[in-house]
This record gives sequence, C-alpha cells and structure tokens, in this order.
Amino acid sequence: MSHEFRPGEVIAYPYLWAWQHQRGETEGRKPRPVCVVVAVRSARDGKMHLALLAIITQQPQTGRLALEIPEIERQRAGLGDLKQSWIVVDEYNYDIAERSWYIEPGQAILGRFSKPFMMKVVALFAEARGKSGRQVSRTD
Repeated sequence: MSHEFRPGEVIAYPYLWAWQHQRGETEGRKPRPVCVVVAVRSARDGKMHLALLAIITQQPQTGRLALEIPEIERQRAGLGDLKQSWIVVDEYNYDIAERSWYIEPGQAILGRFSKPFMMKVVALFAEARGKSGRQVSRTD
C-alpha cells in the first residue's frame, strides 16, 4: 500500500510539462516540487490516483494561470528557501502512485499547504479545467 496522499501535500516529482509531452518527451527534465491537488483511492482498483500541479520559481508566462504562493505557505510546504514561487493550475500531471515510475514507496513529503490556501488553489484549478486544462498522463 502506498502513502495516503492528501491534497495540499508537496512532494518532489519529475514534472513533465505539456509542451515537453507534445514534443515527444516522456520524462520530466528535473525533479521539482509539486502540489497534490487531487488524491483519490479508487474503489474499483484500490489504487491512489493523483493530479499534481507544478511549483515554479520564475514568474509565469503571460497567459498562464498560476497562483503566487505567500511566504507563510512556502514555509508550511517546506519551500522556505524559495524567495518567490507559484503553483501552475492550467495543466497537471496525472499519475497512479502504486504504478508510478516516479513516486517511491515511503517517499518523503516536503510539507503541506494550509486548507484555506488549498481552497484557493482548487477553485483556480477547477476554473482552469473548465476552460482547457492540459493533462499529461504518467501512467503508461
């Protein structure tokens, strides 16, 4: 059984950007902090299904939907060494923890965002999904 992931947890993960996937790349170029935005244990297969949002340190490009992470939330998430960061909500990686090549059993959690902050993240993520949120599946 894998870790019972919860929304708001931050882990290290080799995030694969949609533009990289479109170029035919199959591996993220480097591990980066990501936020678990959805974590559901399926009744059908018993596995932990995850939607993961990238955390970046450079200001998002114009047209991207991202939420700046306040200092107190960076501290909670184990990202206190970052001066500025954002959660990108207009694309995500989908993975299944038990089948993942990228999530290790017993993998350390860097930290966790507060519930009020995650409510903002989830609302923005839902808004982006209603438009054209891009998914990259890592479960092949």
